[in-house]
Amino acid sequence: MSPTLPPFAPFPEAPWRDHIVPVEWEGCLSTWLALAEAYLSLPEDDLLRHIKQDESITAFQSCFVREIAASSTAILGTSRISALLLRQNFLLCSRLLHLSSPPPQLLTWEFLSDLSRAYGKKNAGPPIQAAFLRPEAEVSLQGLKKSLIQSLDSGIKGDLSSIEVRLKRLNHLVHTSPHVAAFFLAGSDFLDGLVSCFKIMNPPLRKAIITTAYLCLIGLTEGDSPKYSMLTDQLYSLKAAADAHKSGPLNANDSMVAELVTATPILKQIQNRLELSGTAISRTKTVIAGLEAYRKPGASARPRRLIKRKIDKGKGIMMEDPADIPGEMRVHRMSQISQIQDLFPDLGSAFVSQLLDEYGDNTEQVIAHLLEDSLPPHLAGADRTKELSPERTRRKSHDIAPRSTPPQLATRHTILDDELDQMTVDVSKLHFGKRNPGRTADDVLNDRSSAPNKAAILSALSAFDADDDERDDTYDAVDAGFVVNDGHPEDADEQKRKDANEEALFRAYQADPKSFDRDAATRRSDARTKLKQATGMTDETIEGWAVMLTRTPHQMKQLETKYSAFSGSQTALASTAWRAPPSRSHPEDSDGGPGEPSSRGSYDRGRGRGGGRGRGRGGGRGGNVAGPAGDKETENARRRKEANKGSKANHNRRDQRARKMGRGGLPG
Repeated sequence: MSPTLPPFAPFPEAPWRDHIVPVEWEGCLSTWLALAEAYLSLPEDDLLRHIKQDESITAFQSCFVREIAASSTAILGTSRISALLLRQNFLLCSRLLHLSSPPPQLLTWEFLSDLSRAYGKKNAGPPIQAAFLRPEAEVSLQGLKKSLIQSLDSGIKGDLSSIEVRLKRLNHLVHTSPHVAAFFLAGSDFLDGLVSCFKIMNPPLRKAIITTAYLCLIGLTEGDSPKYSMLTDQLYSLKAAADAHKSGPLNANDSMVAELVTATPILKQIQNRLELSGTAISRTKTVIAGLEAYRKPGASARPRRLIKRKIDKGKGIMMEDPADIPGEMRVHRMSQISQIQDLFPDLGSAFVSQLLDEYGDNTEQVIAHLLEDSLPPHLAGADRTKELSPERTRRKSHDIAPRSTPPQLATRHTILDDELDQMTVDVSKLHFGKRNPGRTADDVLNDRSSAPNKAAILSALSAFDADDDERDDTYDAVDAGFVVNDGHPEDADEQKRKDANEEALFRAYQADPKSFDRDAATRRSDARTKLKQATGMTDETIEGWAVMLTRTPHQMKQLETKYSAFSGSQTALASTAWRAPPSRSHPEDSDGGPGEPSSRGSYDRGRGRGGGRGRGRGGGRGGNVAGPAGDKETENARRRKEANKGSKANHNRRDQRARKMGRGGLPG
């Protein structure tokens, strides 16, 4: 009796796998590999005993196959141990399914479907065929078929997402086992349910329904004993459903039959297999011809799915031919790969591309050879999960380092150097009027013979030195008349320090511009030493500031405005009242200040002749309305009289009269 082997540790799901470090993961893979090899070495009786005593074997197999089918073999890693574990686990599953009493957990349709997706049709076919020799597998399929028929007949009232998920999972099993395809097409309930549920406008669900119908019908032509009679009955049912849909109010091209014969090569595949088998059924050919009439016109030319690919934005200068870039593919090729992957989701894009290259981009031949499993030896043993690499070789840029322009030798010319003067001009260059009178502006623009070519433009760019004659934009920020802090709020202290240095430089320049001279004596002077200590600048920086100040005249005005002596406080308020001007004879003797005597001895505010109001001769305002005509002061006096007349005299008379009448005086 063999010793008892330790149980399998459960295979972790995705959330748990993310927390396992690589070293521990390699240890887990090594342990599972050792246990799988140990169980494979046991005799059948001992293996049956361990299965009955230890349920961890079937639990590990179910979880392992489910995770591989959902996330591909990439979850195991790329080490040699992961590849060995994948192979040994498949051998263990195959042996468990070939036992006289396989574990019931491995006979469910979910496990068998995941096994088909994880290991492909060629590898998983024999174990699945052995599993359906057991009644437990038939019971699992019977329950699934009954549940699907009820959900499909419910239509919009059913759980559409659940139907889509179950159909997609079932498709892998139908593709692997012809027995399952015949089981689901036994009777017309399942196919009628697919036709009825296709009327719902749900593109993902419609796609899953078309794939299921195609795989089930093609499965009837496979296996040791193809069921062509059942296939003919199902095709006739499809034609009857298409005729009923066409006679109804809906669009004839929106039926499942029209989409099936248009999007898949179902009719051509059936014809080819009938011819290869030598079974000539006239009724089948008649039904196929009738279904061919439902093919949508021009619909097969459209790509079924557009795949977005990352565009390489390389910085290369020389443009290369897109056909020479590795990994570049046409949209037509990508649509062919997508069409094949819809029917065979387990195939990688690189493997499908190799198949298209082998069969001359003929999609139908590729699908036919995949279904018949008749690939050439070099493709049959290739990696079927290989994907196209999205990375491409980056184009290397040429040396475009800027170089200074070489000096040009001066060449002297005179007015006698002209070709016409020297009689050396080519006669073909001489013409009267325009060279080409009939040539229009459009002809000139379309003529690219004289346009510079790309090599000349790139050569000019490489010879251009961007550092030559670069203008100084140091003081561009103060062109608006004042200096602003255009940085972030945290740069306020730095701006204050710059303003303090600028003010110190400006004060020193106002005090003595010679302290900014560019000679050795000035640099050793005390004024320059104090200025360097105050600003922290070098001699070159200080002298450069002065040079830029002399080159920009408006800069001096801006600095005077910014650093003026006015502090904002005013201690005295000057008078703004009008003062009499000095006399004509002595304009310089009097300021005309308040309270000072005028030229005729009267005061500014005196009343009477010659008073400060200028109402008599020689008034304090220096003018008289009776003066000579044309005199400037006379005209000013007359203007002032007219201006004050309305505001003083007339109003005063009216007010005095009103006052007298109020005291009881009589008018007149």
